[in-house]
Amino acid sequence: MSPIQEQLIALGAVFESAVLVDKLARTGQVSEPAVACLINSLLVRDPKSTLDVYGGDDLNLRDGYRALVSALERDPGSLQRDPLRYALALTSLERQLNKRDDMLQVMGSRLDQVQQQVEHFGPTHENVIANCGSLYQDTISTFRQRIQVQGDMRHLQQANNAAKIRALLLAGIRSARLWRQLGGHRWQMLFSRSKLLKELYPLLRG
Repeated sequence: MSPIQEQLIALGAVFESAVLVDKLARTGQVSEPAVACLINSLLVRDPKSTLDVYGGDDLNLRDGYRALVSALERDPGSLQRDPLRYALALTSLERQLNKRDDMLQVMGSRLDQVQQQVEHFGPTHENVIANCGSLYQDTISTFRQRIQVQGDMRHLQQANNAAKIRALLLAGIRSARLWRQLGGHRWQMLFSRSKLLKELYPLLRG
């Protein structure tokens, strides 16, 4: 797998988080395996490969790849505007987080607690989701830049959905961090679109 494809897996996961947040905000329902994949990605500390972060394959990242393709192709017919907005905001918030060693330490120790909960309850249990959601609230939500999630207020006002949205945004931050560590830059999405698309199409086909 090429270095760019490694980056695209991580960036696809950022977009997957954004797509799931959008779907949850609008419909109140998302795929359980996709949520489990992203919650588990928060707890992988020493991966042998990028795919290891997401359980060894990218089956649960396909919606993210599709959203990324439509953003890079700039196709007005298929462009998912809210997921794109969320994904770009996540990469921006991750850059701010990278300057905050104190916050990164807090997140590391809190994720140790999440790890214990996951071992006990599983990744999509409401206690795990609530813990991840409150971790996002106590850290990323304190930045001046905030992600304003649009959707149906009936779904957004449900405590479980709100916690799940924050947990998914936290997972998106983790993937944005991985993307940057693998050499990803926002300017690639502006100036290297055709190169990225060429590497992305085979991932989408699997």
